[in-house]
Amino acid sequence: MTSSESGRPFWHADIHTDRRPFLIGRNRVKAALRCWFADQGFTEVECGAVQMSPGNETHLHGFPVLWRPEGAAEQTRYLHTSPEFAAKKLLAAGETRIVDFARVWRNGEQGPLHSPEFTMVEWYRAGADWTEVMVDTLALARTAQAAGDNGVLRWQGRSCDADAEPDHISVAEAFSIHAGIDLAACLDDRDALAAAAGLTPRADDTWSDIFSRIIVTIEPKLGRDRLTFLTHYPVCEAALARPCPDDPRWAERFEAYACGVELANGFGELTDPAEQQRRFEADMDEKERIYGRRYPIDEDFLAALTFMPPASGVALGFDRLALLALGGTDIRQVIWTPFPG
Repeated sequence: MTSSESGRPFWHADIHTDRRPFLIGRNRVKAALRCWFADQGFTEVECGAVQMSPGNETHLHGFPVLWRPEGAAEQTRYLHTSPEFAAKKLLAAGETRIVDFARVWRNGEQGPLHSPEFTMVEWYRAGADWTEVMVDTLALARTAQAAGDNGVLRWQGRSCDADAEPDHISVAEAFSIHAGIDLAACLDDRDALAAAAGLTPRADDTWSDIFSRIIVTIEPKLGRDRLTFLTHYPVCEAALARPCPDDPRWAERFEAYACGVELANGFGELTDPAEQQRRFEADMDEKERIYGRRYPIDEDFLAALTFMPPASGVALGFDRLALLALGGTDIRQVIWTPFPG
């Protein structure tokens, strides 16, 4: 039982008694993942939470904080939504294999699978192809499943055996199989994509808005019985990923799903600072159009990209993975002190 279900705070003794097996299980899963990274030769890092920019994706919202430097005017900084910018600066500095069990903050996201403050396991391999970090993701899901002691990953009556051979399916294949849409034929054509999906676009809908409305109907069908790796996103849906060298319409981006739940988001990382700046500015223009605000672009991050080696990386929602490994029903069950909201 969670505090929201009972109307009482998480620190009430009987609420904590109900939650404690999940919290101890969380610790067990976390320890197992840390051991896996250590065995693979990763260096654990701790990226600072306060950054110049929280991230520059259109629909990602940060928490602003005020810094009062002595003798200077008050300045706005942000709690990071991911350690990505800082971690990539460490790659530019010469680190080659790093992981951060990072506390991150995303404003406006709350529910059984969303907490505004959560733990993200983010790791990078310099010189690695994106398929290598897919292998990492599978190994971590299997490690968490074993530590959870339930035999499978579970969510809302669904189960997924991470030990089974996973499915690999491209976004275009998923649209064809689960929505009957030829995505390649509709790239960059909002009205054609909407018509193929039987949707009526709103006047201010973009192609990405229609894409999002379709993909959310596909995601619950992924990761049934075994993990699903959804790969090769349209390049416009992968702001920080490299285009595929054999077909630049698609990007080296994947997401991993279990029981219809997104667990991880991985990339072959973009290292072209000019292209990265172009994408950020386009996304901030769109954020300003939709939400009336924009976030600063971290110029120091763009400068670091010039020195960053080719790399691949993944952001994995640790609390979600622990929740599924332990068979819970609400993400707050696996967070020691849930967000006060």
